[in-house]
Parts: sequence; structure tokens; C-alpha cells
Amino acid sequence: MVGLFDSIKLVGVLILAIPAALAGLEFLLVRGEPVIGAALLVLATALVVGQHYLSLPTSVRGLLLNGVLGSGSADSESESRDD
Repeated sequence: MVGLFDSIKLVGVLILAIPAALAGLEFLLVRGEPVIGAALLVLATALVVGQHYLSLPTSVRGLLLNGVLGSGSADSESESRDD
């Protein structure tokens, strides 16, 4: 299931990044405006790279959930031993 959610997030980012990249290429190559073209290409690249590196990895999510759920179960185990 995690792969499906990651794919959906990637498609959502690509929906925004591809038009920005194409517009950047047009400004850069056709219109002769390198500053705007390069800025749009950097923006498109930053969207895709940022989505990949800034999203929380699954293993970290699992560790956080395990830590939260594990601490609750440890308390219940110690209470059951006291009885």
C-alpha cells in the first residue's frame, strides 16, 4: 500500500512540475529569456527532488509508531504482572 501512496504523490508533483519545466524550456530556448527559463527549470527540479527527499520515509514512520504504541503496551504489561 505504501508504494501506491508514493506513486500517487509523485504523479501529483509531476502534474505541477512538467508544465513548469516545459515553460522553462520554452523561455530558455525559444523566447531567449534565460533567467526566467532557468528559474522555471530549477523550480520544476526542486519540486520533484523535494518531494522525494522531504517526504518521511516509511521506516521512520514505523519506528515512530512502534515507539508510541510500544510504550503503551509496555505499561500494560507491567500492570498485568503486578496483579
